Amino acid sequence: MEKNFKRTTVTSALPYANGPVHIGHLAGVYVPADIYVRYLRLKGRPVLFIGGSDEHGVPVTIRARKEGISVQQVVDRYHSLIKDSFERFGISFDIYSRTTSPTHHKLASDFFRKLYDEGKFVEQVTEQFFDEQTGRFLTDRNIRGECPRCHNLEAYGDQCEKCGATLSPEELINPYNAETGNPLVKKATKHWYLPLDKDQPWLEKWILEDHKEWRPNVYGQCKSWLDGGLKPRAVTRDLDWGIPVPVEGAEGKVLYVWFDAPIGYISNTKELCDAHPELGSWETWWKDPETRLVHFIGKDNIVFHCIVFPAMLKAHGDYILPDNVPSNEFLNLEGNKISTSKNYAVWLNEYLDELPGRQDELRYVLTANAPETKDNDFTWADYQARCNNELVAVYGNFVNRALQLTQKYYEGRVPECGELSDFDRQTLAEFSDVKGKLESLLENFKFREAQKEAMNLARIGNKYIADSEPWKIVKTDPERVKTIINISLQLTANLAIAFEPFLPFSSKRLRQMIAMESFSWEDLGSTTLLPAGKQLPKPELLFTKIEDEVVAAQVKKLEDTIKANEAANYKAEPVKETIPFEDFEKLDIRVGLVKACEKVKKSKKLLKFTLDDGSGQDRTILSGIAQWYEPETLIGKRVLFIANLAPRQMMGLESCGMILSAVNFDGNLSLTTTMDEVKGGSQVG
Repeated sequence: MEKNFKRTTVTSALPYANGPVHIGHLAGVYVPADIYVRYLRLKGRPVLFIGGSDEHGVPVTIRARKEGISVQQVVDRYHSLIKDSFERFGISFDIYSRTTSPTHHKLASDFFRKLYDEGKFVEQVTEQFFDEQTGRFLTDRNIRGECPRCHNLEAYGDQCEKCGATLSPEELINPYNAETGNPLVKKATKHWYLPLDKDQPWLEKWILEDHKEWRPNVYGQCKSWLDGGLKPRAVTRDLDWGIPVPVEGAEGKVLYVWFDAPIGYISNTKELCDAHPELGSWETWWKDPETRLVHFIGKDNIVFHCIVFPAMLKAHGDYILPDNVPSNEFLNLEGNKISTSKNYAVWLNEYLDELPGRQDELRYVLTANAPETKDNDFTWADYQARCNNELVAVYGNFVNRALQLTQKYYEGRVPECGELSDFDRQTLAEFSDVKGKLESLLENFKFREAQKEAMNLARIGNKYIADSEPWKIVKTDPERVKTIINISLQLTANLAIAFEPFLPFSSKRLRQMIAMESFSWEDLGSTTLLPAGKQLPKPELLFTKIEDEVVAAQVKKLEDTIKANEAANYKAEPVKETIPFEDFEKLDIRVGLVKACEKVKKSKKLLKFTLDDGSGQDRTILSGIAQWYEPETLIGKRVLFIANLAPRQMMGLESCGMILSAVNFDGNLSLTTTMDEVKGGSQVG
């Protein structure tokens, strides 16, 4: 059912202040939210875009203990880094605050106290896992143990990342503290719970009947939870970092981060409106039924924003509920899951430093690959292809042609538009429909399709200039050329508007190139945006190609990260069964000087070694290490080999012995050599 709202409050998930933001966060939450907000602003609709750092919870305390610094130092560092990265990337928050602010602490504490005083919570004493050596209760994510399904020894208390099973700590075999490795015991503790089971009836109606327009992934996950039956959920935890529970006798307990964090949207709005009275009361943005509330989140936060937070708002009684929660799925990276703990990600701050001035390229690719309905994959090869084949070859090419022809034929002045041909009218009709198509897609949170539609406008322009061929008729039909260039320039101006929500940096540069001082969404589709006679500045390239070496460097960076993780996690193979010393003595291991080495024809694996083994006669040994060494680099090396193995026929050659190699953690082979100069034939013992 279509609703009319006076204003829109847009929130985006609060990133944890225990590390930088990566492209998975951008694709899942921040880029689509920013596109939507920029569109609403262009439309002239009142909107607030609320963001901030989530600075409570266990992850920040773990980071602090690892680094030997205070938790406050950790959150200060990463809040500053994240905020700066968002600003540089063009995420246009009206406020980006934090959950350690005094405003947030008071509002969250008051929120809890109101529900507590009205008897909205259930008080329960339960047994939870406790580390006696550290004196701490542990959250599910900080408990590890053996998965009861696949027997992975490092499954988390909430999920096994190896088999994907959803778990509870009680299901783990031999649970332990993930941070210290200490064994755990059960200990009784008292907490307050939100009785979601009592909210089930109204939540079922509100979601399953009243919000069938929500994305299938959001609707489906909510239905799955509702079908399984909701249970009371704790809103407090035993921690020493967070907002203290404002109840007598609750010393050492804080508000659970999932309860505290979404209230951050409200407190950040209050902080903004208190500083800018012209925006009105913060309560108008959160309590007026004529305000639309939209949450942008990743799929791991669907339940919190569609079930838990609405239950909190409903229990409080004064707040509006979210009208839509356009959650995205996950973005993978080069075929692997992004992992913050393993440093396997494209970090936003590093991208901005290493590829300066290319914010829009990343925004474009992340939107084109947006995981709107299913998980998707980011690859640097695709990034390069989309930038070069679409931004440069389509959008940038059309703009450059139109502006360069204007400079060449009319000294940079917009020519008059003369009589239109049928082809002109057909072209104008094609892009006059773009405004309606874009609006429909953006209003329904289909940002990937909307960006395609904007790019289609550039394709129309490219085809128009290519088919019109003004350079061929400039001398024979100059009036016709004026019309072609005028239409091309009007289309260029339309592109500056159409791409504004998606590519704000390049749209700004393009407006400067066509001296377009003012614009609005309502101008989209107009054919009189640039008046005849208007002087345009000298054009510059709107986009430049992404070179191979740039992509190669980024791919190598990821490969090096994988290797570093493999090395860090490497565990040697178990020692083989014990043998008598006499069995070892049967092996005759010697040093051989490599006199010659070459690849074996028709074999990808084998190298042929000619060794000086001290006998006065050369020894030939074949070894399957061709993929790790170039043969010429091995000449002159002293290698270890087994001299008394029976000869073997391989590829028509006789191999007399075995050269010894070590298998590295990543599967690579490394020849065993001597540190000092040793004569060929010397025995190893």
